[in-house]
Amino acid sequence: MNTQPRNSLRLPARRARGFTLIELLLVLVILGILAGIVIPKFAGRTEQARTTAAQSQISTFGTALDAFEVDMGYYPRGKNGLRDLVDPPRDAANWKGPYMKNDIPNDPWGNPYIYEYPGKRNAKSYDLMSMGPDGRVGGDDDISNWQLQNQPKR
Repeated sequence: MNTQPRNSLRLPARRARGFTLIELLLVLVILGILAGIVIPKFAGRTEQARTTAAQSQISTFGTALDAFEVDMGYYPRGKNGLRDLVDPPRDAANWKGPYMKNDIPNDPWGNPYIYEYPGKRNAKSYDLMSMGPDGRVGGDDDISNWQLQNQPKR
């Protein structure tokens, strides 16, 4: 028979370990503040990276267009002029392409590049541009081969 009182058999009460609601809210506030500081800095970098990618693609097109001109004696003509860098044109006696490794890419914002020969800005050459983030011709966000030619060398 057990001579101890019933209450003495109970295990000592342990205090539950965990975070209080206040501690959790404090952590969430701190994370929110950090996100508010860090995210805008990375968002600006994304747009800058797209602009740099467009400038690089325009330079790549320039190399391919110049190689086409050396072989054919003229730059590609018409609305589908860039297509001639991948697929031979009808009058392609001296065509030694393809001049681009892959298909003709869109700009980093998903829009086709605008190509024109003879160019309005480059009368003896071609005009090539991306409409930039806004997807419209004109404005400060357009990226073009005539802008790249006028940039100072680093």
